[in-house]
Amino acid sequence: MRLNIKYSSLCLLLAVGFASCSNSSVKSETNSDNGDGFVEMLDKNSLQGWKGDEKIWDVKDGILTGQIREEDEPLTSNSFVIWEGGEPADFELKGSFRISANGNSGINYRSERYDAVPFALKGYQADIDGQNNYTGQNYEERKRTTLAYRGQSVEIPELEEGEKAASENNAWSNVKIVDSLGDQADLKNTIKSEDWNTIRIVAQGNRLQHYINDVLMSEVLDNDTENRKLSGLIGIQVHVGPPMKVEYKNLMIKKYDK
Repeated sequence: MRLNIKYSSLCLLLAVGFASCSNSSVKSETNSDNGDGFVEMLDKNSLQGWKGDEKIWDVKDGILTGQIREEDEPLTSNSFVIWEGGEPADFELKGSFRISANGNSGINYRSERYDAVPFALKGYQADIDGQNNYTGQNYEERKRTTLAYRGQSVEIPELEEGEKAASENNAWSNVKIVDSLGDQADLKNTIKSEDWNTIRIVAQGNRLQHYINDVLMSEVLDNDTENRKLSGLIGIQVHVGPPMKVEYKNLMIKKYDK
């Protein structure tokens, strides 16, 4: 009788242990708070929590990769993988990226879906490109185009009644440069080519800041109530163009929403 009790108890312990191990193995690695308020955005080996074209995007060993190969059909429009964790207003997003020399990408935020194209967004973008000509600038996808070039702190005024503004030479015309953040060439030299760089986006109220390798690259104070967005979707882009590869890791977000 004692033997049977011990045997049954052992079986129960093994069963509980197995169930515990099984549950931990399938537990999502997203949405874990590291104690500083930042939440992980990427699963270790799946696109869980993100929605995009799975022919372009995948996650392996915690690295989100967007890739267009030589044998793939060329893109006809920019394609995004979109985070399904909400539409944050005030937040800080940080992580690292690496991009091929011919690559073109970026992180969109406070954005909305552009329903005419699958997996398309329109809104603010922290620009990233393999030649580092635009990395760090603030480009508004499918809206006002360039808001701040790298090295610029700008204010976008409210449009007066009856006043018109437009995009000219791929930049919004109604922008006031209020300060310089440094020489463009010097800022570019702080960005590593085809290697890992850190990125940080800080969006608080109508102030938007883009940091690369802890250096402030662009700053926008958006007073244009007609066109600005104070909350919205987050997504990561692969741009139309030649074959390319872009990778992101350690993506984390801290929301300041009340």
